[in-house]
Amino acid sequence: SFPGGRRDPADGDAVATALRETREELGVAVAATSVWGQLRTLPDRHGMTVAPVVANLGPLEALTLNPNPDEVEEVFTLPLAHLLCEENQGYTHFRTASGYGYTLPVFLNGPHKVWGLTAIVTELTLELLVPGCY
Repeated sequence: SFPGGRRDPADGDAVATALRETREELGVAVAATSVWGQLRTLPDRHGMTVAPVVANLGPLEALTLNPNPDEVEEVFTLPLAHLLCEENQGYTHFRTASGYGYTLPVFLNGPHKVWGLTAIVTELTLELLVPGCY
């Protein structure tokens, strides 16, 4: 999943929360000027509202990550070209106890499967970054 968490009273808005959570979870200080914008809010499975924020962190090779072991088990990245390859894309079908069914995107990468809310945010971001290619 992406860095994230609940908004603290000291956070001015969703962007401030995202920047703080990224710093706390990955040890990366992202400047507010690097933020490209905010995607539409989404509900999570617990009824909370998630406000995805998209920012440019620059070249990954230039980043020094210091993941918080209390919050982050593993860090991995996926190149844009990998995400755009159809053989790495899929869908998962779910059915609730009440019989309601829904389908969510999935992105595959060896031992890693990006699914759930993370895949939805990834899909929305791809639609913005490379319209017509995804």
